[in-house]
Amino acid sequence: MLKLSEFDYPLPKELIAQYPLKNRQDSRLLVVERKEAKLTHRVFKDVVSYLRKSDLLVLNDTKVLHCRLMGKKATGGRVEILLTRRLNSTNFSCLVQPSRTKPGEKIFFAEGKVIGILSKRGEISFKAADADSIYNYGIVPLPPYIKREPEDSDKVTYQTVYAKNEGALASPTAGLHFTQDLLQEIQLLGIGLAYVTLHVGLGTFRPVKTEDILEHKMEPEHFIIPEATIKAIEQTKANGGRIIAVGTTSLRALETYASGKKEGETDLFIYPGYKFQLVDCLLTNFHLPRTTLFMLACAFGGEQLIKQAYQEAVDKKYRFYSYGDAMLII
Repeated sequence: MLKLSEFDYPLPKELIAQYPLKNRQDSRLLVVERKEAKLTHRVFKDVVSYLRKSDLLVLNDTKVLHCRLMGKKATGGRVEILLTRRLNSTNFSCLVQPSRTKPGEKIFFAEGKVIGILSKRGEISFKAADADSIYNYGIVPLPPYIKREPEDSDKVTYQTVYAKNEGALASPTAGLHFTQDLLQEIQLLGIGLAYVTLHVGLGTFRPVKTEDILEHKMEPEHFIIPEATIKAIEQTKANGGRIIAVGTTSLRALETYASGKKEGETDLFIYPGYKFQLVDCLLTNFHLPRTTLFMLACAFGGEQLIKQAYQEAVDKKYRFYSYGDAMLII
């Protein structure tokens, strides 16, 4: 039995980043060297000094949908809708706040130009034409620990510079530190870049509620490993290079591929004791306590070493979570 309480840690609220830095690549970088059990403090743009010419950097090119909608009931009461998945040409699964709404109730968006009908619990329907354009009326779905309303700047800063395939409810935040210039510098050094797509879902914020974490069930998320990426992985391994996953989402997609699946749904749950098959290094942000993401980091870096790294990050006042600083585990 692995206890949920083992994956807790204290974090002062003031260390939770509410805004990104002006320059993405100026975030701090905590480098964790597993063999030496060594921690080094750098700036994110220094990541290039830890990369080798034969390495392959694998990034998640999912794009965050503007899936948070602010609407009104016929009575004038405010309603917030989070579209979680498109089901067909007119219907979406959704979360509704406040929850005291009724099936059949109309919700008005865009000053009444768009009408949604709560067809049943957890589902909303639109006219087909409105459904096709509904994300144009939405706002950025910032995580709940960012205690402010989204601003226009978040449309850019909460998206990676290489975001391409729409479908995510949250950003793959390890990639937020890269600029186009930094990616170009990495390529000029002869380091490979490849992409996977994993559409980050609601499960990324859902807490683990079972004290025995082995009883926790991951929510499936859609992923694709393109053929070009598969070829790049094979070539990298043949040349003795390392596969470096940018973010927990990229890692989970790659490890799912290593188990024989290159497209579809993955509910892979990685916790201490997991035997990694493909990924050699991990670039990631700092994650919430008692979450599957923190458990994954502990599995990859070694539970005691990662807990030590987190404590040092707290002591040195690193910035935490989505808009925070980064960690490289090598």
